[in-house]
Amino acid sequence: MTYTTITHDLDDGVLTVTLDRPDQLNSFTPQMAEELEQTFREVNDDDAVRAVVVTGAGRAFCAGMDLGAEGNVFGLDETMSPSLADMDRLEDPALIAGVRDTGGRVTLAIHDCRKPVIAAINGPAVGIGATMTLAMDARLVSSKARVGFVFGRIGIVPEAASSWFLPRIVGLPTALDLVLSADILDADATVAAGLADGPHAPDDLLTAARALADRWTKGRSPVAVALARQMLRRNAAQDHPVEAHRIDSLAMFHTSIGDGKEGVAAFLEKRDPQFTGRASQMPDFYEEWIGG
Repeated sequence: MTYTTITHDLDDGVLTVTLDRPDQLNSFTPQMAEELEQTFREVNDDDAVRAVVVTGAGRAFCAGMDLGAEGNVFGLDETMSPSLADMDRLEDPALIAGVRDTGGRVTLAIHDCRKPVIAAINGPAVGIGATMTLAMDARLVSSKARVGFVFGRIGIVPEAASSWFLPRIVGLPTALDLVLSADILDADATVAAGLADGPHAPDDLLTAARALADRWTKGRSPVAVALARQMLRRNAAQDHPVEAHRIDSLAMFHTSIGDGKEGVAAFLEKRDPQFTGRASQMPDFYEEWIGG
């Protein structure tokens, strides 16, 4: 894919994805959605990437959907009349093109990603600019950040699967207040709400994001990182811990005969481990598990 709304910069295993429409405050478009979804699917098989940092070009992170587009600004087909039953066919090309929320397609790709994803929120992040970050593993804000779930101001609802992500991050009462009030929070209020870490000085934001990416992934088994990320995201939503036990058992078995052998040997020999596992080659059960 040729990227026209975002840029990629890979440095020492950390892929920095920059939303790159600075003259439009990096406002979100269906094309940006396609490019972001493609990015988060492709990094799963790119063993040169161990973590992803997402930020914005210029003075904004993302000022929400580009409301100046012609027709349905959300890229939806107004000739269709989708039903609840239709939404059991999410891979239907007609639904992908005309009904499915573009932000949700991005956040589902982030949720499924095998690499940790960190938001470096350098400026205003409202609407989809806020909700896309909820699927990421950490949100760092600069002192210039402004965050708002402003959907109520224009008569629409929160999207990007944020009704699933947001209460898990801040709790239901705070999530309700953030959405129904549609307030725009400054950096300190964003941190106080439990949405992000910081604030960081603007010039230090990307350095802090990269340092976190290194702390999580440098010298770690890519397979174990991918499994641990998905285990915490998925097992915590199960009704009973025995469901987590099933996956824990499979994941422990496969890592114990893979990079775990090297990790134990390195510990006993008092040296740094040299892991050889690749996130592009996950255990056989993995795709069936996350696909279910």
